[in-house]
Amino acid sequence: MIPEKTIEELISKHAILEKELSTGSIDKKTFADKSKEYSDLNEIIQNAKKYISYKNDKLELQKILDDKSSDEELKKMAETELDDLENEKEKNEKKLKLFLLPKDEADKKDAIIEIRAGTGGLEASLFAADLFKMYEKVSHKKKWAVELISISRSEAGGLKEVIASIKGTNIYSTLKYESGVHRVQRVPDTETQGRVHTSAATVAVLPEAEEVDLKINESDLRIDVFRAGGPGGQSVNTTDSAVRITHIPTGLSVSQQDEKSQHKNKAKGMKILRARIYELERNRIDQERSKDRKSKIGTGDRSERIRTYNFPQGRVTDHRINLTLHKLEEFLEGEAFDEMIESLTLQAQEESLSNLN
Repeated sequence: MIPEKTIEELISKHAILEKELSTGSIDKKTFADKSKEYSDLNEIIQNAKKYISYKNDKLELQKILDDKSSDEELKKMAETELDDLENEKEKNEKKLKLFLLPKDEADKKDAIIEIRAGTGGLEASLFAADLFKMYEKVSHKKKWAVELISISRSEAGGLKEVIASIKGTNIYSTLKYESGVHRVQRVPDTETQGRVHTSAATVAVLPEAEEVDLKINESDLRIDVFRAGGPGGQSVNTTDSAVRITHIPTGLSVSQQDEKSQHKNKAKGMKILRARIYELERNRIDQERSKDRKSKIGTGDRSERIRTYNFPQGRVTDHRINLTLHKLEEFLEGEAFDEMIESLTLQAQEESLSNLN
């Protein structure tokens, strides 16, 4: 049960905001913040009002049922209404609980996605490239902007590693469950016996941290510059444009050499480093909050095998929620991606709700 006082405070807050916004005397910054809060409350306000009126509505129906003078037809109608009222109350309560769950401040942020080929040699690099193409297609469908930060290709034309920034609406909340080990089972082009091989790639999705989210002291950084290297160790640049940035307190290190400009490489490197430090701190706080809780749907453990893409059977299986979709090709084209994400989000919400009880 949600305390009535909590729901009454939501209704009161909504009324106050409505009055303030109608005055026209609020400055632009405050108006934008209050408009957002009002808009969020608007989505839940009818559920809140129905939840509050539930007790009185039930009482009125119960009076009819308890009244010996009421005819049978009226009582049957009251019983039906009471059943509907109970069902509505459960739905409203669940929706209100979800609304009242602590918000993840990172959910609305842009994201940095890092994909690396894992076990499986060249086949793993080809799979890493397939995953990146899938996220590009999903981004295109959602009108998100993908900006390549760094890329390292394999001899087979796959990707050893790719790091990209994805910008748009609610990026992190959509992609955060993609972090982990993705496994593929298929017959490689180089396989002459037709045997199915298993290889893997790791995906890390980090909320993109702004300078206001995280203050990094220059004194905590060690910056080394060197010449960018190409395949086989050959120098591809005659100037020291490549940059390695080390955050001394955490030991985290980022190397960046894709740009010809040292300044641009440093800026890109700082973007990645800031996101990694921000995520490290978020994980630390999250672990402290939930020492006695183990979520099935983690977003931090990148060594966890989360999904298998089985080509011979045309299926993709998410092991955290035991969901199998027999539409692998559509999934890799970004078509069935939302179906998987919605199921993961729903399961995560159910876990959060059970932790409240």
